[in-house]
Amino acid sequence: MVTAINGYDFARKGALLLAGTILSGAPAFAQTAPVATTTPAPVRNPVTGAVNSVTPVTAPVSAGTIKTLRVEGSQRIEAETVLSYTKLRIGIPYTAETLDQALKDLQASDLFADYSIAGVETGNIVLRVRENPIINRVIIEGNKALKTDKITKEIKLAPRQIFTRTAVRQDISRIIELYRRQGRFAAVIDPKMVNLDQNRVDVVFEVSEGPKSKVRQINILGNEVFSDDQIRGQMATKQSRLFRLLSSATSYDQDRLSYDQQKLRQFYLTQGYADFRVTSAVAELTPDKKDFIITYVVEEGKRYKFGDVTVDSQIRDFDNKKLAATLPLKKGDWYNAKLVEDSVDNLSQTAGLFGYAFTEVNPEFQKDAETLTMGINFNIAEAKRTYVERIEINGNTQTQDKVVRREIRLAEGDAFNSFQVKRSQDRINSLGYFADKMEIKQLPGSAPDRVILETNLEEKSTGELQLSAGYSSLERFIIQANITQRNFRGKGQELRAGVNYSSYSKSIELGFTEPYLFDKNIALGGDIFRRDYNSFNYVGNDRQTNYSQVSTGFQLRTGVPLTEFWSLSGRYGLSYDEVSLDSQYLNADGSCNLLVAGRYLCEAIGNRWTSSVGYSVSRDTLNSRLRPTAGSRFSFSQDFAGLGGDVKYLRTRLEGSKYVNLGSGFIGSLIGEGGYIHPLEKSRGPGIDAIRITDRFYLGEPQFRGFDIRGVGPRILRAAYSDGTPAQILATDRNSIQDDALGGRAYYLARAEIEIPLGSGARELGLRPSVYAQMGSLFGIKRPLPTATFETAVDPATGKEYVKSNFTPAVNSLGAPLYTYTTTSSSGAPVTANTTCSTGSPDAAGTSCIGTTANPRAQAEQTPFVESFLGNSARPRLSIGVGVNWNSPFGPLRIDLARALLKQKGDDPKLITFNVGTQF
Repeated sequence: MVTAINGYDFARKGALLLAGTILSGAPAFAQTAPVATTTPAPVRNPVTGAVNSVTPVTAPVSAGTIKTLRVEGSQRIEAETVLSYTKLRIGIPYTAETLDQALKDLQASDLFADYSIAGVETGNIVLRVRENPIINRVIIEGNKALKTDKITKEIKLAPRQIFTRTAVRQDISRIIELYRRQGRFAAVIDPKMVNLDQNRVDVVFEVSEGPKSKVRQINILGNEVFSDDQIRGQMATKQSRLFRLLSSATSYDQDRLSYDQQKLRQFYLTQGYADFRVTSAVAELTPDKKDFIITYVVEEGKRYKFGDVTVDSQIRDFDNKKLAATLPLKKGDWYNAKLVEDSVDNLSQTAGLFGYAFTEVNPEFQKDAETLTMGINFNIAEAKRTYVERIEINGNTQTQDKVVRREIRLAEGDAFNSFQVKRSQDRINSLGYFADKMEIKQLPGSAPDRVILETNLEEKSTGELQLSAGYSSLERFIIQANITQRNFRGKGQELRAGVNYSSYSKSIELGFTEPYLFDKNIALGGDIFRRDYNSFNYVGNDRQTNYSQVSTGFQLRTGVPLTEFWSLSGRYGLSYDEVSLDSQYLNADGSCNLLVAGRYLCEAIGNRWTSSVGYSVSRDTLNSRLRPTAGSRFSFSQDFAGLGGDVKYLRTRLEGSKYVNLGSGFIGSLIGEGGYIHPLEKSRGPGIDAIRITDRFYLGEPQFRGFDIRGVGPRILRAAYSDGTPAQILATDRNSIQDDALGGRAYYLARAEIEIPLGSGARELGLRPSVYAQMGSLFGIKRPLPTATFETAVDPATGKEYVKSNFTPAVNSLGAPLYTYTTTSSSGAPVTANTTCSTGSPDAAGTSCIGTTANPRAQAEQTPFVESFLGNSARPRLSIGVGVNWNSPFGPLRIDLARALLKQKGDDPKLITFNVGTQF
């Protein structure tokens, strides 16, 4: 049997309760739900449907004494417990009022479905009760926007509990509140009950969620200085429009309504309107309960300017006039409350630099309504110089205390310094071992001049295991297996191993770094590696491997700090490089085919040892090494190759970056770098650059967006003629021209970028869009000699000049010379064929030569081509674009849409690039 759970017709009451909940939550309505009276009214039994006897006892009841008192009908509840809810006791007098109060007490207990009193005439009082049923299940139906488990966590009714009407009413109110917080003000909850045997019931909440209530309109009344759109732009709540279809800001939220009032006041106070106030904010729900109309009534008031700005410091170390001169607000400027807040922060930080940790800075305002000026006096209260009593580190279960303490720039007993506290905070965050935005709290110590620095950490995973497959425009298909532990054994050590495979490169690397050797501020690390790199060029859309470089070696490195921000590092590396050409560029005897490969590739082949030593000097003030938002970094490095080995050069690089918080979540950055390689050995021949092609700089995707991989800088473009006859055609389509990037000795690259903030949902997904502009160039190598020269001739028929083919002595696949001789075909016609016989012709078996006639040498034809040396220019290339970083479940992903605005002849621009499954 299924019945509605009705008190006085409970479904109707639930609807009234829903309306009361909505009205109490919306600022537009001041009415509240009616308060139930305490006088018992006829109450329908939720199980049987009968009306409980809770009306006042109106039959004549003579004053008497209770002779006996007993309970009938109770099953789970002891009789003594039932009696404890009333004031009836054996031997006490009773009246009609006494019995009425007993019934009220039983009703208030919410334990009974039915209750009555018998034996009034005789004094033998009997309390007859029927207990409320036990809940078997609580079922929620019709809910889609809210998951069932989220609702069941918030309600009180649960299996094996006693059913009560009060709990049902409270649960309905709570479920409606959950939907209201989601902006669903039309939600209706219909409670029902399914009767079972053994006095058990299933409680069913039938949910009609209704549409999500949007903000249809925001009205502003009383504004004269700023337009409605300007004011709405300051609010977190937005009007529902088609272009905001996916925005959550269009949903009505009472808390957001209060927040918007604060935002409006902040906006006006930053524009000089010190008397601004919001006189009312009313949210009206439309009759269909689908939309809200919000109306603000504001009073803008007059606009003020700053008056006299003074500082009154009770700390003797401070010069009041000098402090006032450093403040950002000046007399005569428009009043700005944000500048006042910044001034308080600046003065507090200044006091902290001098060791006063708990300095109070109180701005005193002198508003003059006649002159419309706002004078401000910053009162700095007297304070004692503070010292660090204790440094507490909490929350580090894996990381050792010393790893955190060595990043803190203060020691116990030192004078307090707010700058050092901020610096310590940045250094700890830069470790990447703990949750972001960790702050060092300053707590009062055991004395007024003592402070406790409390560091509350929340560790996060520092081990990374990456097994991934992906695709990138740079490396095509990629397979990666990398394992890194950045906090090995909780000592801050870094251990890493990786295997990477793609059609472009293959590598295996092992590395280890100890940042504090023997607990001293000396870093020591090393790497061993084997890297197989395949260079390539494009002929049309076909990518062809031209040379491969296999490097095997190791590197040792160390670093020490010079000051808080300056550091010095050194390194030594030894590697063995094996450079070889693809088989299509080789002759039969394994030598380089000059006409096919080109001089520049033939000069690169060979095996060589590189022994290099280098150093770097850097200055780092970034607030985070992982995702900086403020600070700068500068680095100067040089590497000298020639400490033994076969390669000799001096490579110099310069790098710098600057990050600025632009406000409202926007992060601006300027990043620049450049380098030059100076040869320390003589040229190996005419047209041969002293720096080998494998040791040069290259520029393009991914560091220079808007250009293809190695798409910037010196290159050779080889365009072939169709044949060596007068009817020849020269290829002009870039897709039909062989393109070989040669690299350069010198380069520079600069990028200006602004990271755009997104909503909290997008941030949780790891999306970080940005807009940027880049400028750079690669240049500085010697012009290579032409691979081949071709004679020209004039067609006598047309008088047009053309390029003739070159002919060279032909050889077979084993490198043996080939000769031509005349033989006959199957039809008996004479034909010319090639043979290795210098005289005569081959026998039937082809193992010996027959005859003594000398054969002429066979000639191989080389179709003519034109080589162009392009791109060797320091003139800047420029690109602009937009990009998105996404920490996707498949690994880091970056997509860029960049257009090259300035380029040099020969450069390879590229509009769209993306990388998946590899770092960028």
